[in-house]
Amino acid sequence: MPSQSTRFQIVELLRNGSLTVGEIAEQLDLLQPATSKHLRVLNQAGLVEVEALANRRIYKLRQQPFQNLDHWLESFKRVWEERYDRMNDYLRKLQEKD
Repeated sequence: MPSQSTRFQIVELLRNGSLTVGEIAEQLDLLQPATSKHLRVLNQAGLVEVEALANRRIYKLRQQPFQNLDHWLESFKRVWEERYDRMNDYLRKLQEKD
């Protein structure tokens, strides 16, 4: 989906620090109203926060949702590593029999 792809790109940009709507729009070659719409969706999802500074809006990533996601994914990583370890043990035993 193009909208999701654009939002992923915005998140990637914001990984490096805070940006204004105009800076994001310029880097992604988007119109400012479309950029604002994507940022509003990300804000409503709790992924970004906005700070009003004079007539500019500065966006940055919220750390907590990404830390939660990382923790959740880490649990899957442990499960897969344990499975790979068991598979390696099994393959090693098979090789020893040969």
